[in-house]
Amino acid sequence: MLKTGKLDSDLLKKLVFDKITYRSDNVKVRPGIGEDCAVVDFGQYDCIMSTDPITAAVSDIGRLSIHITCNDIASNGVRPVGIMLAVMLPEGTTEEDVEHIMGQAAQTAGSLGVEIIGGHTEITPAVIQPVIVSTAIGRTISGHSQSGNDMKPGDYIMMSKSVGLEGCGIIACDYEDRLRQALTEDEIKKAKSFLNMVSVVDEGVAAGIVGTHGMHDITEGGIMGAIWEMCQISHTGAQIWQDQIPIEPETEKICSIFNIDPMRLISSGSMVIVSSPEKKDAMLSAMKEAGVRCTVVGRVEEGDFGIMKKEADGFSQIEPPYADEIYKVVGKK
Repeated sequence: MLKTGKLDSDLLKKLVFDKITYRSDNVKVRPGIGEDCAVVDFGQYDCIMSTDPITAAVSDIGRLSIHITCNDIASNGVRPVGIMLAVMLPEGTTEEDVEHIMGQAAQTAGSLGVEIIGGHTEITPAVIQPVIVSTAIGRTISGHSQSGNDMKPGDYIMMSKSVGLEGCGIIACDYEDRLRQALTEDEIKKAKSFLNMVSVVDEGVAAGIVGTHGMHDITEGGIMGAIWEMCQISHTGAQIWQDQIPIEPETEKICSIFNIDPMRLISSGSMVIVSSPEKKDAMLSAMKEAGVRCTVVGRVEEGDFGIMKKEADGFSQIEPPYADEIYKVVGKK
């Protein structure tokens, strides 16, 4: 039986990507490990599309369903313009439940300037808690989309904000009683507020203006999984300076309580940004101007270097992404 969470990279290639045989001349970017979006040729413009589910959250599912795919569009340096939602709700759902979920989604989409342009909503015994699959769409001038294929040895690897924002925000909202045993009310409140920080649209668009060698929003698999996937796209190696990776005190405490690794925890709200050495200072300035914390956490290396993290006692290999740490908590109240 397969483990909970998204398929690991080998299975994804074997069971999904390798089964896709038809290729359209209009598709510029196709499915691949580390590719957040498809890019379709619309003549003068490129259409950028991404789809993702929200399955681990409950109380903030409406809000997160908007952010997760809009973040994918932003990882191409593009501002999203529309989004569609397929909403699957369990038996026993009330009108108030639907109103709450869609109210969150509508408010969040409005704050990003993204229109909800369609979707589907149903009550079904096929799910035991709410599940939303969202599909976001963006548009850019042909050829202007950012791509991890451009990563080169010597480039700097940066990340915005800090690790574990979405994961710890979900845990704080859905497992508050458990956290009260070890965290103060102020700490729980701050951890909940992390879900107000899960958009990376501002930094994605700002970085796209400067020009990147690729971006990747940090979702399932955490920061280490995101960097591993980007290296697959570009066939490069990397060294990651783990002591430079920013982490909030509340995140450290929550991860300690549940014995989970913050470096492998779903981290929507943070973006990996790869910058050439020549644009490093301009990128950091653009992030500061956008009001976004940005930290240099590593460097791209030749492929034969491997994908490594530097710790106090030397280098160790970064493993491929596996089931996200959030699944060690979800469903275990």
